[in-house]
Amino acid sequence: MFEVQDVRLDPASRRAWRADREIRLSRKEFDLVLALISRAGSVVTRDELMRDVWNATFWTSSKTIDVHLGWVRRKFGDDTRHPTLITTVRGQGLRFEVEQQAAS
Repeated sequence: MFEVQDVRLDPASRRAWRADREIRLSRKEFDLVLALISRAGSVVTRDELMRDVWNATFWTSSKTIDVHLGWVRRKFGDDTRHPTLITTVRGQGLRFEVEQQAAS
């Protein structure tokens, strides 16, 4: 079980919660969140995500990650313009934040 901020993720049952509310995720959405929350606080590169989540060593589409990330952010209620759970580190990748970030 991974618990970061108010998000819980259970890889065994493939279930996710934000606070007390269960979040229904598709298989790829779950895999994306798992890849990020399992390395919370660290930047995960897009290449790593393509390899770990999509089992691809090449880019199938530069928008694949962004589209799935948008769905995940909406489902978790994370502001897509000023996210506090999963942030983009420009030129590096994505990071699941360990602590709630102040909205800018």
